[in-house]
Amino acid sequence: MFLFLLIAMVVVVAAVTLAVVGGGDSAALPEVAPEQLVDPLPATRPVGRADVEALRLPVAPRGYRMADVDDVLGRLGAELAERDARIAELESALAGAQATAVGRGDLFTKPGEDPER
Repeated sequence: MFLFLLIAMVVVVAAVTLAVVGGGDSAALPEVAPEQLVDPLPATRPVGRADVEALRLPVAPRGYRMADVDDVLGRLGAELAERDARIAELESALAGAQATAVGRGDLFTKPGEDPER
């Protein structure tokens, strides 16, 4: 009985091996093109939260493709630096406007108008 099971197992393994390796008359599988970044970050407008959430980086044999990750991180870093500069500019403009408003006695008069009227 044991000898019969051993022979049956060898026959099955051999048949599967021949089917996989031999492949019959079918052609070999074509080479798969490397995965590319399908939906990159938009170049014509600022990056939004939805863009970052929808971003899917292509996978390489040893993780993610470094060039794509570097491009995305560089773009996000530039966007953040631009937004930080804009926020600092707006905060300084607001501080200047508040200082000007506090320096004036009457907040409801127009510049050049007599506050006594």
